[in-house]
Amino acid sequence: MGIGRIGVWHPLFGRAHAGPVRQAAAEIEKLGYGALWFGEAPGTREAFTTAGILLAATERVAVGTGIANIWVRDATAMAAGAEAYGEAYPGRFVLGVGVSHAPLVSRRGHDYARPLAAMAEYLDAMDAVAGDLPFSGDSRTPRLLAALRPRMLELARDRADGAHPYFVPPEHTVLAREILGDGPTLAPEQAVVLETDPARAREIARAHMALYLQLPNYVNNLRHLGYGDEDFAGGGSDRLVDAIVAWGDVETVAGRVRAHLDAGADHVALQPLPADLSGAVDQLTELAPALGVLPGE
Repeated sequence: MGIGRIGVWHPLFGRAHAGPVRQAAAEIEKLGYGALWFGEAPGTREAFTTAGILLAATERVAVGTGIANIWVRDATAMAAGAEAYGEAYPGRFVLGVGVSHAPLVSRRGHDYARPLAAMAEYLDAMDAVAGDLPFSGDSRTPRLLAALRPRMLELARDRADGAHPYFVPPEHTVLAREILGDGPTLAPEQAVVLETDPARAREIARAHMALYLQLPNYVNNLRHLGYGDEDFAGGGSDRLVDAIVAWGDVETVAGRVRAHLDAGADHVALQPLPADLSGAVDQLTELAPALGVLPGE
C-alpha cells in the first residue's frame, strides 16, 4: 500500500490554514514518515480537498483519509474522487471510509440506525461505478474501513483492503488482527505526548479524549475491551488515559508504537497532541530516530 510502517495522523491537516498545512506536510515527508492521515468532521475541510492540499504539497509521502465520511457524499462521488487521486498520484492515495457517529450524522439529517448495513450497501454502490470511470488508474485505489467492533472488522476483511481503527489501545490491535487474518492491512492511530510529568501528560491526554468519550462507538468499543463506567468518569481513569494516549519520554512512546506493531499492526499513525502543527512537527522530529524513521525513506 506504500504507507510505510509509521505515519502521522493530525486533525489540523483538515482545520488549519493551507499555508501551515503545506509546510508541515513537507517537513514530515522530509523526516521520512510514510503517510499523512486526517479526519472529516464538523469544522474540517471536505476530505478530498484536504487530500489535494497534502498531495500537492509533497512528492512521495502517501496521503490517507482517516476517514472520509460516507454520509458526506454519495458512493459515486466517493469512488470518483478516490480513483481520480489514485490515477493522478499513483501509489500515494489511500481511501479510508467510515460511518462516523450518530450525533454527527443526525445533524446532517441522516438515519444512523443501521450503520453496518449502510456501509455494506455503500461499498456495493462504489464497486458498481468504480470500474466504469475512464480516468481510473491501472489498479484500484486501496481502501480501508474505520472498523472497531468485530462485524465492521469482518466487513473490512471481506470488502476492503483492511482497517484503520482510531482511539484504540494495543489490545484492540490484537483482536483486530485475529479477525482480519494475515492479508489485510491494519493501520491503527495512536495519540502521543512527549511529556514525562504524569499530571501534565494526563491533563493533555484528557483534553484530547473529552470529545471521543462522548461518542458511543468509542465507548462501546472500550467496554468490549474490558473498560467500565469507572474508567469513563471524570474525563477518564488513569488506566484508560494511559491506554489511549502514549506519554512519557521518547523511548516510552516508541515502545507503545512497537506494542501495536508486535500485536499485528502493519502501520501506526501517530497523532502528536501539541496545540499547533509546528509543535507536532517538533515532537515527530524527536521521535523519528527511535521509531526507525529515516529521512527520505
